[in-house]
Amino acid sequence: MPFIHFAASSLLALLVAACAVSPADPGEAVRRALAPTGKLRVGLISVPVHSIKDPYSGELRGVSHDLGRELAARLGVPFEPIVYPNPAAYVAAGQAGQWDIGSLGVAPERQALFDLAQPHLEVDYGYLVPADTRVASVSEADRPGVRVATVDRSASDLTLTRDLKQAAIVRGRDLSALIDLVMMGEADVIAAQKTNLYNIAPRIPGSRVLDGRPGSEEQALAIPKGRDPLASAYVQEFVEDAKTRGLVQHAIDRAGIRGVVVPR
Repeated sequence: MPFIHFAASSLLALLVAACAVSPADPGEAVRRALAPTGKLRVGLISVPVHSIKDPYSGELRGVSHDLGRELAARLGVPFEPIVYPNPAAYVAAGQAGQWDIGSLGVAPERQALFDLAQPHLEVDYGYLVPADTRVASVSEADRPGVRVATVDRSASDLTLTRDLKQAAIVRGRDLSALIDLVMMGEADVIAAQKTNLYNIAPRIPGSRVLDGRPGSEEQALAIPKGRDPLASAYVQEFVEDAKTRGLVQHAIDRAGIRGVVVPR
């Protein structure tokens, strides 16, 4: 009898603990607001902070991917990741309502197009230089005659266009295009999120990511404008909960991302 009483008490304690940590059902109104098609369409780009594919298992992982999957589970709807080839296509698809939730660098240009939650990542910018570089430090990148390559209409592009005063900016459609520009001698530096630079550095023999950072960006979950305000309110609460419970940090660790922190 004492054992049965102990087991019953333990089971009750576990159930109480589970209820204490399980997010409440958001309700049908929130589901319709966030997933109007009946599934959560999560917009992604093929970069580590969004999603990268494991070369052996084919599994996707990344901060935006993992948060989107968790959000879909809490809503109780199917999770549909949609990967876009570059930032321009990604932003255009979001404006057209082709995805329900995405992740964007916090900038006035983006805030005019999307409703952004509180930031869940702070991402360092950086510079990658080839082996025969004439740019040895971050401060030497913004000089006359230096050609800095960045992805067209990315958050890095928006920042560089504002901050670089002397260097010339060369734009490519994606990171692979930037690698080609450097390899063909048409650019001297690649500017991007540091985590992206660490990822592509092995594709440029002898290249290195410079110490220091020319800046950083905050990343936030984004909803296309025009959705029911319930959607934004729920995503705000979701992000706070994901940060508090360590879900964002777990996604960072699972993807092996460097150069990012979870903002407080």
